[in-house]
Amino acid sequence: MKALFIGGTGVISTSISRLLVSKGWDLTLLNRGSRPSDVPGAKQLILDINDETAVKKAIEKEHFDVVADFIAFVPAQAERDIRLFKGKTDQYIFISSASAYQKPLSSPVITEATPLHNPYWEYSRNKAAIEELLMREYRASGFPVTIVRPSHTFNFRSMPVAVHGDKGAWQVMKRMMEGKPVLMPGDGSSLWAVLNSEDFAPAFVGLMGNIHAIGQAVQITGEELLTWNQIMESVAKAVGGVYKPCFVPADLLMKAAKYDFEGALLGDKSNTVIFDNTLAHRLVPTWKIQKRFDQAARESAAYFLSHPELQVEDPVFDRFSDAVVAIMQAAGEKIAAL
Repeated sequence: MKALFIGGTGVISTSISRLLVSKGWDLTLLNRGSRPSDVPGAKQLILDINDETAVKKAIEKEHFDVVADFIAFVPAQAERDIRLFKGKTDQYIFISSASAYQKPLSSPVITEATPLHNPYWEYSRNKAAIEELLMREYRASGFPVTIVRPSHTFNFRSMPVAVHGDKGAWQVMKRMMEGKPVLMPGDGSSLWAVLNSEDFAPAFVGLMGNIHAIGQAVQITGEELLTWNQIMESVAKAVGGVYKPCFVPADLLMKAAKYDFEGALLGDKSNTVIFDNTLAHRLVPTWKIQKRFDQAARESAAYFLSHPELQVEDPVFDRFSDAVVAIMQAAGEKIAAL
């Protein structure tokens, strides 16, 4: 079986690529080569997917069982893919996002039938628009699309935290290791779904070349019900730190001029979510999540702690966190004095 991944070296796609190669697939990763490939055995086609003429020439004599685009974020990129891969693949997989689902939710239990409507995050609206475009093409011409909707997925190079700055989760982990408070939108009691990429990959691979997945939108998400407090407690233990939450109303955090928190919070993390993965299990009967979150978090933490290049400090977010903590402590003292 032959596959082309556009991207293929990211948080989600690296684990999929590795699993695919281990199963004997002929895999080509099409990307700009800006990130070293962690996928021994995969071919690499170093091109910019936005250079449509060059890509068309490179695949002129090729046909793929599966093409998957991990880096399409706006409808124009999906239109480009239709032009490039119509007649060139038996299945085209678009990686969408569970953040595209209705906000606020009419029900915390989410299935693929839950409406797509997120007024708070342009990223999510664009993903929904791409889905609509691709399904319209499927209905009009039979373009063999499968849509995959991940929720919060992480790998050995990442870690889920409630809120972070522009440079990722390390500064939050570092604050935990230093015994400093970390920001928690709301009271931390909302339910969230996280999934490590090694448990995501088998479900995704099971959809590849799966005739029953054509024309379907399928969510692949974590199934362990965890509050944000439990997630952050597990992260703190994994890095040998302590979880000291500073609870902040999400609508106050959204006022920060320095950061655009509206999409990530109101459009995503502040909502209690319970995903129903019945369709994924029906399409891939062998899929089973192998690791609890705390187990996967320990593995990610160990990788972070042994790879200094991942420990990217963010002094701007650190100062921001200190300032917000001081403000909330002062507000608490004032309320206590009333």
